Amino acid sequence: MTEKLHINALENEAIYILREVAAQFEKPVLLFSGGKDSITLVRLAQKAFFPAKIPFPLMHIDTGHNFPETIEFRDKLVEELGVELIVRNVQDSIDQGKVKEESGRYSSRNMLQTTTLLDAIEEFKFDACIGGARRDEEKARAKERIFSVRDDFGQWDEKNQRPELFDMLNGQIELGQNVRVFPISNWTELDVWTYIERENLEIPSIYFAHKRKTFVRDGLIWTASEHVYRDEEEVVEERWVRFRTVGDMSCTAAVDSYATTISDVVAEIRDSSISERGARIDDKRSEAAMEKRKQQGYF
Repeated sequence: MTEKLHINALENEAIYILREVAAQFEKPVLLFSGGKDSITLVRLAQKAFFPAKIPFPLMHIDTGHNFPETIEFRDKLVEELGVELIVRNVQDSIDQGKVKEESGRYSSRNMLQTTTLLDAIEEFKFDACIGGARRDEEKARAKERIFSVRDDFGQWDEKNQRPELFDMLNGQIELGQNVRVFPISNWTELDVWTYIERENLEIPSIYFAHKRKTFVRDGLIWTASEHVYRDEEEVVEERWVRFRTVGDMSCTAAVDSYATTISDVVAEIRDSSISERGARIDDKRSEAAMEKRKQQGYF
């Protein structure tokens, strides 16, 4: 009963935030990756505006190195919901010379997404971008407000944020500014999975245990793919894995698992001593990797 009340309170808070976004901003967009957090956001948006359709588009910044299961799920969900999907591609930013493809052992397109995202925000004049970041994921994200203002260069100043007292959300912005909105800031990974289980939400298959060709580097399980650099001595082997977080193939590690149902996943998370972001390869670049990316405009 206590857990049910907790999830209900989180749901109510998120719905309130989404309705405030619709009321206070002219052109909001929901950033959608096809991952569990953005899937949860979509369900919350459905509830917030039912029986009407979700009143803003979904947007995916596609690195071109995403897991195919995630892209297939994204397209299927959008078709079922009948909502608008905007896709902008990192490859286009590379082709235009705006960013340079990384090379080498730890090359990834994850850092390159920032330019594509900021260009898309400018292209469509979005004034509020809704995302599924949670404060429990990473210490830089723990510093965020629910309405997080970005300047006219898309940058974030963690030392200059508005107070949010008594659930009062201030959406007033200056010309050129925009706001990143985080309706599930106060949720944990376990809360998200509990909600997915309660709502019987469909999610991409890679969240469940499956056989995949992998190799091990730095104690992490990497996906064997043409998009992921691999040394000759790094041996590819099939193993049972699943993913706790879904991003670009080159920045998302798998975990050993035999969890094939949502109940299995919930039980596994309860017993885990490693955080969800422990499987994010890009966070290993430096102690302040996420904070630097956020300051530059990353979500």
